[in-house]
Amino acid sequence: MNLPTWITFSRLLGVPILLYGLHEPTLESRWICFAVFVVAASTDWLDGYLARKLNQVTDLGKFLDPLVDKLLVLAPLLALVELGQVPAWGVFLILARELAIAGWRVNKTKISGANIWGKLKTVVQIIAICLLIAPLPSEWEIASIVGFWAAVALTLISGIIYLLPAKPETET
Repeated sequence: MNLPTWITFSRLLGVPILLYGLHEPTLESRWICFAVFVVAASTDWLDGYLARKLNQVTDLGKFLDPLVDKLLVLAPLLALVELGQVPAWGVFLILARELAIAGWRVNKTKISGANIWGKLKTVVQIIAICLLIAPLPSEWEIASIVGFWAAVALTLISGIIYLLPAKPETET
């Protein structure tokens, strides 16, 4: 395994911390979870940057990166369902899309990286989760729930776009 793949794998270390810290959260544990999530999520950018910069893009990295992203996103969302901050059915829509795309990718002979819609979806999910985890004043409640529903919508849209057949290239 190369450095970018190790960085991808290191994101998994944040998952148990998030689940533990959000089980019965205090003000302090929410800030800790927020920091852990931001650091873990930022490595998503770092591993991709290094893989391209060092010419170390691998099929293992292309497979692990979206899988680890899904675990890092779904863990806090499930904890937030338990806390009553987000509805389970919204998280279910995200989970269903992720499982459908993962199943679709299994049948592919060539593993492709994320398209712009998948990257946008990930960024919006990260922002929404940050807003939901952080112990912000009540004035932020609407922004955090709007962020959550924007993440759900982009998750579904990006899934539909991913499953649409690619247009054949025309010769000029």
